[in-house]
Amino acid sequence: MEYNRSVALVGRPNVGKSRLFNRLAGKRISIVHDQPGVTRDVVMEEIDDNYILMDTGGIGMTPAMTPTLIQEATEDQVEFALQAATLVLFIVDAKDGIVSMDSFVAERLRKLGKECILVANKIDTPKSNQNIQDFHSLGFGDYVAVSAEHGTGIGDLRSKIEEKLGPIPFKEEDTDRRIKIAFTGRPNVGKSSICNAILEDERLIVSDIPGTTRETVKIDIDFPVNEDKIHKFSLFDTAGLRRKKKVNDSLEYFSTLRTQDTLDQADIIFMVIDAKEGLSKQEKIVAGEILQKGKTLIIVVNKWDLVHEKFQGEGMEGYESERDFKFAYSESLNKQMFFLPQSPIVFTSAKSRFQLDMLLKEAVRIDEKLETPIPTGKLNNLITSLTEKRAPAKVKGKRFKVYYSVQTGTRPYKIRMFCNREHILDDSYRRYLQNSIIKNFDLEGCPVKFQLIGKQARYTEQND
Repeated sequence: MEYNRSVALVGRPNVGKSRLFNRLAGKRISIVHDQPGVTRDVVMEEIDDNYILMDTGGIGMTPAMTPTLIQEATEDQVEFALQAATLVLFIVDAKDGIVSMDSFVAERLRKLGKECILVANKIDTPKSNQNIQDFHSLGFGDYVAVSAEHGTGIGDLRSKIEEKLGPIPFKEEDTDRRIKIAFTGRPNVGKSSICNAILEDERLIVSDIPGTTRETVKIDIDFPVNEDKIHKFSLFDTAGLRRKKKVNDSLEYFSTLRTQDTLDQADIIFMVIDAKEGLSKQEKIVAGEILQKGKTLIIVVNKWDLVHEKFQGEGMEGYESERDFKFAYSESLNKQMFFLPQSPIVFTSAKSRFQLDMLLKEAVRIDEKLETPIPTGKLNNLITSLTEKRAPAKVKGKRFKVYYSVQTGTRPYKIRMFCNREHILDDSYRRYLQNSIIKNFDLEGCPVKFQLIGKQARYTEQND
């Protein structure tokens, strides 16, 4: 599912981009001033739940207009807006006619290869009508003539934008869709037993011998997770996961391949661990591999009946109650699996059927979260706030800086992040940004992946 519908206003300084931006947005957002170079950062506004409109600084500002450092930073901002945009509005001044910088901008846009609309602004005087026909020579076909100051032609421009962008993508709900759940984990942790308990049937072979399940087993089930709705699931019981170096024969090799293929297709993955044995190094490694696939992981602590029985009897030293022990257990898992996106933990027992219903309820809850659109404006405001609150560490004298971010997909959440230097984002700061996005947009358990786009080479007249 794609959400990247962005429209960037570009052009040389003082052609009226900010005034046009405000007119299209229907409110005063960008500062409008006759002095060139007032707009430096990219200013964004969501328009009619349809697209993000971006106002940019003027291309080709001179040192006389603004200090060199600010000029360079503004050019960077323009470049990232251009890279991010689905559609570009190339703004020219109808009163001035074509100037050399317009030709330079036109050539830069042609090299970029983005869809463009040529907009001739300031059609306010008879003089502008004398110059307007000249803009055909820029090579962008028909132009849209507007007056941002008086509102002339704005309706035509809006229609042209919507025509170029096309209809808003709509994903029709598939009422027959099944949530695909894959059970994985080490051999003999109770994956098949949990499936059988959910099904209330002995459909799957259960044995104390590790590695009993060789082939991935798929079973469809309709289950009343909520009182008012039946949800459909496909349950996949997979062979116990082994690290590649521990795959000893061809049967295990192909069994492992099938397991990996099932995990690739799953919507939700239940990693089952043994409550008594706890988390192993192997399970941590496998959890990391699942996260790398961009899959949603729910940690299932099976055989909790053993803990319950313990507290029904003599108890457990150091803990006042089962609830205290469960909290400590969760804290320990979260600490060991710090790299996960706040993955839910469900304590259950296939034997006693303790909290079995919670498994499918959590699957439904997380699956619904996986389709949530992240508003682009709010996303960028959050990232700005995060970097101001906690600045990235310097790497060779440079700090990681984000110019613009946009969600480009779900399952997993994909965020395209335009930045200064992608290679200086360290893992710790990446997790800080990802976890903050998860927390602020209520995406608990949903993986968030960044696609970092570093600084692009600027187009210069020397490259022409």
